[in-house]
This record gives sequence, structure tokens and C-alpha cells, in this order.
Amino acid sequence: MRAIVVAGGTGGHIYPALAIINKIKEQEKDSEILYIGTSDRMEKDLVPKFGIKFVGLEMVGLNRKNIFANVVVLKKFCLAIKRAREEIRKFKPDIVIGAGGYITAPVLYAAHLEKTPVLIHEQNSIPGLSNKFISSFADKICVSLPNSLELFPKKKVAYTGNPRSEEIINVTKRNKTTLGFNENKRLVVIVMGSLGSTTMTLKIKELIPEFKNKDYQVLVITGNKYYDDYKDIEKSANVKIVPFMEDLINLLKDSDLIISRAGASTIAEITAIGLPAILVPSPYVTNNHQYKNAKELEDRGACIIVSEEEFSKDIIIKKVDELFHNQDKYDDMVKNCKALGITDSATRIYKEAKKIIG
Repeated sequence: MRAIVVAGGTGGHIYPALAIINKIKEQEKDSEILYIGTSDRMEKDLVPKFGIKFVGLEMVGLNRKNIFANVVVLKKFCLAIKRAREEIRKFKPDIVIGAGGYITAPVLYAAHLEKTPVLIHEQNSIPGLSNKFISSFADKICVSLPNSLELFPKKKVAYTGNPRSEEIINVTKRNKTTLGFNENKRLVVIVMGSLGSTTMTLKIKELIPEFKNKDYQVLVITGNKYYDDYKDIEKSANVKIVPFMEDLINLLKDSDLIISRAGASTIAEITAIGLPAILVPSPYVTNNHQYKNAKELEDRGACIIVSEEEFSKDIIIKKVDELFHNQDKYDDMVKNCKALGITDSATRIYKEAKKIIG
């Protein structure tokens, strides 16, 4: 298979794209892959590390506060379409697959103009602007959550789950002892998205000293941008702080609780392995889709939702303690979480792509 995969901006889009690429290569070892992303976001550094050919295009998202600023956005959009058409003609793909982010709109539209089959994957419960636009001409739309099925044309949509779910099932577990943690004590991972969060950094800094003398351990992943903000924080021996972890999904297989945003990849990962979670949906995303992602889990007893506004050291410590000191409640959450997991998502997406190619 010759495939162009496009996604960008955050790990929530990039890692599912990489999972799809890995599945294609697993099924067809002689496949040729080209990754198209934005020229100034995290994919430009991350993707080439995996030996994948990468092309970066200049693109920005819509400005929702100042409509006049979108004149620049429109110009970049048109230039990105032109560049993408050039890359498509050179590469001659069998299919172009979009996994989210505003870079997908010009690239997949270019594929449509070049009469190349288009498949998109929607990670969230509510589709973003790019996927709404692309859905009108896409050949197939794969969705992560069952509630999304009714938001796209019935003939085009398929419920596949998020490819990160299959990825986490198949990766090798990273033992927490490799980070210096005690093998016999529970581990809590705190991470607020691949890039971190300004507002949550302030709240987590207040939370960290409260873990002193607890009978569990804590790993805080700050995001590269915020790591220096923690350098003077008072922390006990059971707490470790790192800026970023490329193999976080490996470590989650040896973790006992995650406190995180409610991005689509996180939802896929925790449901695949049955990892209990305290989810803090970002209130800054379009259509409040992270809350809707988390609500599907909470309604089924698979997570605890804490809003960013109510997140405080007292509330989080209380909820962690209640969960760890009530084994029946903890076990129920593991069971309910696993019941929502799809563990062959990347395979399902690969099969949909093969159907399109024919």
C-alpha cells in the first residue's frame, strides 16, 4: 500500500496516526508511507524519529475571536492545498488518511481534487471543523465512540474505535521500577495532555506536596513547556516529575490510576487496558468535546470526572484515597472501563482502507 497519512498539532492526533501507520506496515511490509503535518508543531520533530518520511506544510487554525484574521488563514489554506497537490502527484498514493488537526482540511481536499480515495478518523465524540468539512467528500469516516455514528452520513461511517487502543494492547509493558518506583506500591500518573496546561500547572504544583506520606507513588508529566515551573516545588520521595514520556502507554500498563485530560487517545488507552481514571476535561476545546468524551465513561461507571474549576488539592487527594481504600469500587471501575474498550481498532481502520482501495 502507498499511503499518505496526515495529522497534526497534538499527540491526540499524531499518535493515532502513527498507530495506523504501524498497522499498515505490519500487514504489508513493503508499504510506502508519507506523513504530512504542520511545519511548526510537535509532529515535525516526533514523526521523523520513527523513520517515516515527513513533509511539513505551513497552516494555522481558524481564529474564532477575530474573523478578519482569517484572511491570513484562507491564504495559508490555499497555499497548503497547492503544496499538498504537488506532494500527492509526486507520491501517487493509493489512499490519503486523515487523523485530525487543522492540517487535514487542505491536504484531504487536495486528495479529493486529485481523485485519490480519502479516509478520515474522528477521535472525539463531537467532530471538529476539519472533519465536518471533509466528511462531505470522504469515502469513509471511522469514529472512536458509538455516539458519533449518528453525526455522519450512515453509508460512509464505521465504528472502529481509536487505533491507540490496539497500540497499547500490543506494546511491551514498561515496569515502574525503571523510573525508580517501588514495585509493590501503587502508581498514579498525572498528565494534562502531551503539551501540558498553563492553568493545570498552577493547580498541580499546589497538589504535589499533599502526596507526602501517602502509601502510593506519583509520576507528574508536565509537558516540555512547563517543566521549569516545577524546579522549586517541594516534593517527597514518592513523587517524580518529568517533562515528557514518549513511551507513556508502555508505563500505563504498570500504573494503577491516571489523572488526566479527557482527550480521545487517553479514552482509547484507558478503556483498552481497564485503567481507572480521574478525568479533567479541558474547557478550552471546541464544542466541549472532552467533557462529552468523559461523560460516556462516567455514565458507565468507568471514570470519575472532576472539572478544572473544582480541581483542588483537597478534592483530588480525597478522591484518590477513596478509590484506593475501597477495593470493590476500584475493581468495578476496572471492569466497567474494560467493557468499553476496543482492542483491534487499527486493524478495523486498515480493513476499511483496503475496502476503499479495492
